Formats: sequence, C-alpha cells, structure tokens
Amino acid sequence: MLSLINFYGYNIPPFANVKKFSPLKSKTFGLFASNKSHTYLANMEEESNKSHIYLANMEQERKDEVLQERSMDISLKDLSKQLEDFAKVRNWEKYHSPRNLLLAMVGEVGELSEIFQWRGEVDKGLPNWEESDKEHLGEELSDVLLYLIRLADICGIDLGDAAAKKMIKNSIKYPEPKVF
Repeated sequence: MLSLINFYGYNIPPFANVKKFSPLKSKTFGLFASNKSHTYLANMEEESNKSHIYLANMEQERKDEVLQERSMDISLKDLSKQLEDFAKVRNWEKYHSPRNLLLAMVGEVGELSEIFQWRGEVDKGLPNWEESDKEHLGEELSDVLLYLIRLADICGIDLGDAAAKKMIKNSIKYPEPKVF
C-alpha cells in the first residue's frame, strides 16, 4: 500500500488532487511560496494524473478480463436462472407463456434476418463488417438465444441435455462418410 507524502506539514495521499494542497492557496504560507515548491506540486499533480490514468486503465482491463472469463464460463443453467430472476423482479412471469416467448423469439429472428437481408453472401468471420455491425449482430443473436433458453425453461425442457441427445441422433442419422 502506498503511504502518505508529507509536504510542508500536509499529509497528502499519493493520488490526491494536489491543487487543493498548494501552498499558494494556504493561509499558513500566504503568497510567499517558492517557485521550487510550486514546481514540486505541479510535478506531483502530473504524476498523480498519470497514476490515475494508469489505475483506470488497469481497472478497465481487469473488468474486461472478468467479463470475458464470465461470458466464456457461463452455462445454459446459469443463463436460465438469470432470466428467471430477471423476469421475477420485473413481475413479467405472467407474460412468459410458451406462446408469447415463441412469438417474441420469432420477432428477434426477424430482426436478426434484417441484418443479413441485403448483404448477399457473407464470408466466415465477417471480415468486411464494421465493429458496430458485429456488435449489433451479437445483440440480436443474444436476444434469440435468451428467448430460446427462457422458452425451454418455461416448457420444462433441459436445453443442454436435449441438444446433446439431438447431436447423438444426428450422428446416427448422418454417419461419417467412409473414406477408402
């Protein structure tokens, strides 16, 4: 932990806004502060600003890492619980019938379709897309996924289990081609 800096009897936190500690504004020192102390304070303020920027950048990087880890580790069950809690808090459960959720999901699929509607064929990875377009696509894909998870939950279907079983059925129905 960083300790306080003692300057002319003031205990100054290392990341404090040093202007408020300036001897030029102090009743004790009046207007007789030396240029040396004023320069020292200006340098401290500059270092303080650099420290604030550095800490803010580190904090943002950590938040990004946590968000990325969280998004990679989240399960369908976690999302289902979050969606259930979200609906409960807003008293929306009465509207979350299978029919209503399906229609809402179809509406979101329509919004997702609009993104691709006039683009023609699109290359894998969307190399020619703007970041804002990719972000919008992610939002619409998420809307479809969230409605699908909520619909499965309301219908009493374990979506992860159902998907795993479907993959097994698909592998039987469409076996690997035999290579000679």
